[in-house]
Amino acid sequence: MTNTQPNVAGAIERVESHLHPIPSWDLADHPQPTGREEIWRFTPKRKFKALFDETVTPGSLEWEGTFPDGVTVTEITAEQARGLSSEAPVDRVAALAADLAPNRTLIEIAPEAELAEPVTLVARGQGGEARDQYIVKVGAFAKATIIIRFEGVASYAEKAEFIVGDGANVNIVTLQDWDAGAVHGGQRSVLVGRDAHVKSVTASLGGDVVRIQENMRYAAPGGELESYGLYFVESGQHVQHRLFVDHNQPKTKSNVDYRGALQGKGAHSVWIGDVLIRKNAEGIDTYESNKNLLLTEGCQADSVPNLEIETGEIEGAGHSSTTGRFDDLQLFYLMSRGVPEREARRLIVQGFFVEIIRRFGVAEIEEQMTARVEREIEAIEGRA
Repeated sequence: MTNTQPNVAGAIERVESHLHPIPSWDLADHPQPTGREEIWRFTPKRKFKALFDETVTPGSLEWEGTFPDGVTVTEITAEQARGLSSEAPVDRVAALAADLAPNRTLIEIAPEAELAEPVTLVARGQGGEARDQYIVKVGAFAKATIIIRFEGVASYAEKAEFIVGDGANVNIVTLQDWDAGAVHGGQRSVLVGRDAHVKSVTASLGGDVVRIQENMRYAAPGGELESYGLYFVESGQHVQHRLFVDHNQPKTKSNVDYRGALQGKGAHSVWIGDVLIRKNAEGIDTYESNKNLLLTEGCQADSVPNLEIETGEIEGAGHSSTTGRFDDLQLFYLMSRGVPEREARRLIVQGFFVEIIRRFGVAEIEEQMTARVEREIEAIEGRA
C-alpha cells in the first residue's frame, strides 16, 4: 500500500540563494529566525512564536474526507514520509511540522483513474497548537480534483506535498477559511510529471496570520503548471503567499496569477513570486502576475516578483505587479454611462476577481467565492 519511490529532492541541483533556501530534514539547518532573514523579514515573528517552538507538543487538526473509488488513504511513519517525499522542508515551520506531526497521511489516486467526484478534505482547528504532514500521490494519466479546506481556530503548521504522475491532469483547490485568531504557516510542494497538467488554486480568506510557502518543480519535460490565488485581508490581518516555480526541466510551462483586496487599518498582504529558469530548461514558457486592490486607507501590500534566468534559449518569460486603488478611468467610464458611483465600485471589485474565481473549476466553490466578494463589498459600503 505504501509504495516508496526514489527521493528526487537530492537529485536536483541545489541553488544557493536567499530567495529559496536549501531544503533539509535536519532541524539544525533551520534555526530560530531573527526576522532579518530575507524569507522571514515580512512575517510578524511574534505571532509565529508557537510555530517556531520545538518544545511544543502539538495535536492534529480534526480531518474529515470524502474519497471516491480509486483513492486510498494510509497512515504512514515519519521514515516512510521522508522516503516518499519529493522535497525536504525549506524553513523551520515546515521542518517542525515534519518532525512533530502526530499523524502522517498518504493519499493515493490510482493510475488512469478518472474521478467523477472530487477528493474533499476539511480540517478543523479547536484551538491550541497543531501540526500535520500529508502527501498526495496522483498516478500516471489520472484525472482528479482535490479540495482541501481549513476552518476553525488553531496555531497550525503543515508540510504538504502533491506528487503528480506522468500525463495526469489535476486540479488542486486549497481554502484557508479560518476564524479570527488562527495562525497558519506551512510548505506545499508540487512535483509535476512528464506531460502532466496541474492547476492549483488557493484562497486565503480569514485568520490572523496566514503564511504559505508554495514550491513547484518538474519531474520531467513537458509538464504544465497553472497557479492562481485569491486573498482578502482585513484590518489587523497578515496574509503572505510565497511562490517558487523551479523550471528545472526543458519544454515546461507555468502561469501564475494572484490577486488580493485589502481593507481596514493595518491590513497587510505579502506576495513573493520567484521563478528560476535553470541552464538546462530550454524551451520553457513562464509568466507571473500579482495584482492588489486597496479598498480603504491604512492598508499595505508588498509585492515582489523575481525572475532568475540562466539560459536564453526560452520561449518566453515575464512578470508584472500592480498595487493601487480603484481604476479612475474604469470608474469614470461606468459613471459617465449612468451607473451610480457605489454600484460602479461594486462592479469594478467583482470584475477584479472574476478571472480567478472561474479558475476554481468547482461550481460550489465558485459560488462561495462570489458570495464572499459580495460580503466584502458590503463591509466596505458599511464603513463608508
